[in-house]
Amino acid sequence: MAKNLSNLRAPKKANTGRKRVGRGMGSGMGKTSTRGHKGQGSRSGSSLMRGFEGGQMPLHRRLPKRGFTNIFRVEYTVINLTRIADLAAERGISEIALEDYKKLGLAGNKKALIKILGTGELTTAISITAHRFSKTAAEKIEKAGGKAIVAGGVTVTAAE
Repeated sequence: MAKNLSNLRAPKKANTGRKRVGRGMGSGMGKTSTRGHKGQGSRSGSSLMRGFEGGQMPLHRRLPKRGFTNIFRVEYTVINLTRIADLAAERGISEIALEDYKKLGLAGNKKALIKILGTGELTTAISITAHRFSKTAAEKIEKAGGKAIVAGGVTVTAAE
């Protein structure tokens, strides 16, 4: 049967209203008001901590804790030379500044810290500005005739 305006219906349970508790027997939720009989959950003011399992040792305390999280860790967005080489071939780019990574879709946001890795080959001379370079990346960029510039104005040489 084809769907048209004459036989459209809302999905099941799309039009159910809010559960109105404590409104007498006619509501279908009378007497105990969906709280059941006796017990902690039936009392007023009852609230249990997250993960409470009725006195049983909670799961988050039963599982072993290992290692630690370094709060001073610095996350870099890593970019391989293959991606830069592909973009250079497609768009004819000769220079990549820090503002360009977001525009080119290489980084998630403008403030991302960028590290260039040396996977792949670079054939065109490109001046690349980033926060970090791997040794192989700096070597390959220089070999292709480009410059590896660390954000802040320092040019990285392969010897460093």
